[in-house]
Amino acid sequence: MSLGRISVKKIFLLTWVGMAASMLAVCAVLLWMTGESWVLIGGGLLMLCALAWMFLLTVVFSKRLSLFTRELCRAMDQMISGSGEPMHTADSETLFARIGYRLSRLYDIMQESRRKADEERQELQMLVSDVSHQVKTPVANLKMVTDTLLSKSVTEEERREFLQGIRNQTDKLEFLFQALVKTSRLETGAIRLEKKEAPLIDTLAFGLSGIVYAAEKKDICVTVDCPEGLLLSHDSKWTAEAVFNLLDNAVKYTPAGGSISVSVAQWEMYVEIKVADTGKGISESNQAAIFRRFYREEEVHEQQGVGIGLYLTREIVTRQGGYIKVVSEPGRGSEFSIMLPIR
Repeated sequence: MSLGRISVKKIFLLTWVGMAASMLAVCAVLLWMTGESWVLIGGGLLMLCALAWMFLLTVVFSKRLSLFTRELCRAMDQMISGSGEPMHTADSETLFARIGYRLSRLYDIMQESRRKADEERQELQMLVSDVSHQVKTPVANLKMVTDTLLSKSVTEEERREFLQGIRNQTDKLEFLFQALVKTSRLETGAIRLEKKEAPLIDTLAFGLSGIVYAAEKKDICVTVDCPEGLLLSHDSKWTAEAVFNLLDNAVKYTPAGGSISVSVAQWEMYVEIKVADTGKGISESNQAAIFRRFYREEEVHEQQGVGIGLYLTREIVTRQGGYIKVVSEPGRGSEFSIMLPIR
């Protein structure tokens, strides 16, 4: 018979029987050796006292064990349902207290896991809602244009305008999907930023290459002031992506004939990459919100974009141990500064 399958009551009963049999055997041996009857009587009394104490201890231990198992089951049920904390025992030296302490730690871990799961679920719901909102307008425009082309006869000029509209909407969808893929890969850890010492001027040049045509089209003057020999430990590819996002926004919101400047300053602990423009500026009340995913000010909805560039920029900078700040006033342009640690 396996000892693990015997109930506690049977164990106590077997213990009593074993003790009684042992004491009777000892009394019988002493009686046989001495031949005195008082030995048998004394042994019997001692046996009765020992059995009485054993019975009392058994009752106390059984009640305490029963109470502990009941509290343990209740605590575990509450932990499973998340409706309460596990029990706490005042005596920290007992076995019950040690089990209770570990249950408390397990409960805290479970609660933290539930909290993170709830946050992730809410973020996923918000992401799905934001994506659906961003996709809804281009898809509706595409359907409207294609329906028009299929149902009505149009001139060659109108046809080209409709096709250009389709191209614009597909470009917007492609940009959205690329931005979402980049953000997702960063947030899930699929891409890890690798900081290596490299010339900062090369990183800026790579970021600037993406906005040269758009800036020339709007006759915007772009200037760069960066020491050629400045080396910085950073992820060149992703930092260039962050700089490009700032420059892309600057080009979008700076009127024709304006100017954009990129300057680098080396401080004691950080290197500052500043992108300044002569655009429309940002009100102080909106400066904290512009780094949220898919956030766009109401007055710039006519501009192309999905409101994810600044969010992605902040993620890139933060994951390198830096931070980003903005100084802006409506009508006076904006200054975005990327602060990257020197070490």
